[in-house]
Amino acid sequence: MSDSRRARPIGVFDSGIGGLTVVREIRQVLPHEDVVYLGDTARVPYGNKSPEAVRRFSEENVRFLLRFRVKVIVVACNTASSVAVPYLRTRFPEIPLLGVIEPGVSALLQNGAHRIGVIGTRTTIQSGAYEKQILRAKPGAAVFSQACPLFVPLAEEGLV
Repeated sequence: MSDSRRARPIGVFDSGIGGLTVVREIRQVLPHEDVVYLGDTARVPYGNKSPEAVRRFSEENVRFLLRFRVKVIVVACNTASSVAVPYLRTRFPEIPLLGVIEPGVSALLQNGAHRIGVIGTRTTIQSGAYEKQILRAKPGAAVFSQACPLFVPLAEEGLV
């Protein structure tokens, strides 16, 4: 990586504030990196929107972050990761785009689980992205998925 690219910030977006947990991890692992964060609270939650709308919002978010000359974009939103990342990679081949599904599944499978429960937004669950990634990495696993449409609003409000 060239020195000019190395000096550029990391871009991160989420549909709200939950992606700040991803930013916290980035800062812990890469403490000398600058981060530009976009929390799209005007359109939160993405999970009850159509995949087409989520892809459109995500494309707008990427275009916004590119204005800051980011060197990589982390899609910290599960819903956008599940339905928009492959689309974004075709639209923006010049920038690395990372979602949260692959690393999340990788971390999950390190514990050796064979029966796995997945909760998420309606759109995330309907995409089957987690189930596909889990079964790709661990064929024969039993995956139980359930949409929890009120989970994101509760989390965003800090209710436990």
